Amino acid sequence: MSFILFLIAGFFSGMLGGMGMGGGTVLIPALTVFLGVEQHVAQATNLIAFLPMAAFTLKIHKENGLLKTEGVWWLVIPALLTSVAAGFAAALLPSAVLKKLFGAFLVLLAVKLLIGLKPSAKPF
Repeated sequence: MSFILFLIAGFFSGMLGGMGMGGGTVLIPALTVFLGVEQHVAQATNLIAFLPMAAFTLKIHKENGLLKTEGVWWLVIPALLTSVAAGFAAALLPSAVLKKLFGAFLVLLAVKLLIGLKPSAKPF
């Protein structure tokens, strides 16, 4: 039964990730809150699940001519270095601290999305 629950969590996370919303915003809470997975494991699982999805997305964007590559190394190299450093830092942090940091990230993300909403021109 637990395999099916993990499969469902992965399916919905992948679906949201494919629509542009980060699948980790669903996968990590689903794994930790509903399925009892430790925070470190949930975050590592999310990173591993992200890799094939990112590769597939890059392929599709390239085929559709939506991939701009000029100046990309000015983004990739700092992002890669920061990711590695953050990964080492996360490995050293207690699970409770990671949970709080991830929760704060989700709250900030929600506030940013709410601020970016524009009122509809037409009422209902």
